[in-house]
Amino acid sequence: MTCHVAVIDIGKTNAKLVLVDRASLREIAVITRPNTVLAGPPWPHFDVEGHWAFLLDGLRDFHAAHGVDAISITTHGACAALLDAAGDLTAPILDYEHAGPDELDAAYAAIRPPFAETGSPRLAGGLNIGAQLFWQFDRDPGLRTRTRHIVTYPQYWAARLTGVVAMDVTSLGCHTDLWAPQMGAFSTSVDRLGIRDKLAPVRRPSDVLGTILPDIAARTGLRPDTPVQCGIHDSNASLLPYVLERRGSFGVVSTGTWVIAMAMGGRDVPLDPARDTLINVTALGQPAPSARFMGGREHDVASAGAYPAPTARDIAQVLEGRIMLMPSVAPDTGPYRGQDAAWLGAEPPVGSGARGATVAFYLALVTAECLSNIGHSGPIIVEGPFAQNAPYLRMLAVAAGAEVLRAAGTTGTSAGAAMLVAHAGAVSPVDTQAVPVDAADRVALQSYATAWRAAVAAREA
Repeated sequence: MTCHVAVIDIGKTNAKLVLVDRASLREIAVITRPNTVLAGPPWPHFDVEGHWAFLLDGLRDFHAAHGVDAISITTHGACAALLDAAGDLTAPILDYEHAGPDELDAAYAAIRPPFAETGSPRLAGGLNIGAQLFWQFDRDPGLRTRTRHIVTYPQYWAARLTGVVAMDVTSLGCHTDLWAPQMGAFSTSVDRLGIRDKLAPVRRPSDVLGTILPDIAARTGLRPDTPVQCGIHDSNASLLPYVLERRGSFGVVSTGTWVIAMAMGGRDVPLDPARDTLINVTALGQPAPSARFMGGREHDVASAGAYPAPTARDIAQVLEGRIMLMPSVAPDTGPYRGQDAAWLGAEPPVGSGARGATVAFYLALVTAECLSNIGHSGPIIVEGPFAQNAPYLRMLAVAAGAEVLRAAGTTGTSAGAAMLVAHAGAVSPVDTQAVPVDAADRVALQSYATAWRAAVAAREA
């Protein structure tokens, strides 16, 4: 029996709708639109109405062409929606990159719980949902009263589809300051913010919240009994297939606008919030040591435009010439926060394969540092766009000293989100392929990695 799952996947850069065959986890169709941020008022916010029209049209077209049996949802984190009693937004959904919350940093610091309680470092702008809410309530004194429900972002879309409000553990565990992952409960900040009675019920990502509303069925042609899952944070969607199918120690690197490294069963190491480490929460409710940097954004800024796939000659030029990019291209994030990017050696021209190779090596070395900082051991699975970047994968294997597996598929989160839908025929694991590194390449890459790390250490001294 076939089961086609329509996955709503809202990333920071793009919004996607993906149709996944639940049994094979094969992607049948994918459509995308830019996740454009609207300027305001009252603050920069996401174009949810544009997304909504796009998603409804896509559901209609997917159902007409292939059939849709269920809907699952995955989104980026650091995002909350404030709803009134009717389920409508009481204020636009804040773009977490907006610097507004930093205006009240000192006042917010006085009420936020310690890292030991939340596993959540203090981050810039609105990257902590607690900081968002603190600033929004200050900017709009009537907002708290108007708000009946606070939901995390996957459940905003679930509420629009079903009329049922909820939050999920993975979104709450994404550096919100609102969750205590070791306790599996809300942190002390919810009472300090005065929002405990407004927080929607916490559900498992795999829970079925309900079926689509009648007007959604009429608009899309989907069956009125089409179920909608609660939903999941995107990096945790990438992690889920491996949590379910693997034993022992391993790491997953979810790539997109953000690169999120997650370690399961690794070494017990102290997490340093100054290095952008944190504790995520898996779909099964388990704490997962994690580290992150804005790798996709850094790739786009550093490459400064399209480039051809690096050739062997391009790579040799970079390795032999010790052409290096120093951290950090996005200095507010990652293990080298606060450092300014710089080129060592002759900066390759924009649009060249050599520049693409240098940027790939940089991203792999920062990823390896993230994995080291969270005690990773065992194989590393790379999900998302970077799984198609061969120089990145080879350097990561050498720099991390581990086997690297690249996951198939264009959207690394879609398989995990589809797996939230129970289906008796779903037995296929995610397709992965080992990344080969021959002996000669390994020596050259290791020499480069050693030199890069020494240069970084010299700049930090």
